[in-house]
Amino acid sequence: MRLPVAVFLCVSLPLFAHAEEPVDTAQGIIQNQIAAFLNDDAKTAYSFASPTIRGKFPNETAFFDMVKKGYAPVYRPGNFAFGRSKVEGDMVVQEVLISGPDGKDWTALYQLLKQPDGSYKINGVHMVHAAPGPEI
Repeated sequence: MRLPVAVFLCVSLPLFAHAEEPVDTAQGIIQNQIAAFLNDDAKTAYSFASPTIRGKFPNETAFFDMVKKGYAPVYRPGNFAFGRSKVEGDMVVQEVLISGPDGKDWTALYQLLKQPDGSYKINGVHMVHAAPGPEI
């Protein structure tokens, strides 16, 4: 039995939407964390950190200080845009192209991990002083 094309499309679309969901979720988390940095909202910025990051920086003040000192382009981006992304199992790697506060271009490779509750948390950011960045 052949299904009409319209029925086939309706059945197929949720599969495509689901495939993009982790990337859309990851981008939303990154965008919200950058907004928290721009608003000097340490509590909200820290809420997006994975348990591994929280283990290294056990409070929001320590976390915020680390970001200010070591990740100035993320803390105070001039502009940023999402680049390539990759999903591997429960991990999303998202490239973010950033113009730093000094006007230099950076590529930040964010790693987000799916948590037992189904949420995603930022597990690390690797900064590369170039755009576009290395293969992800």
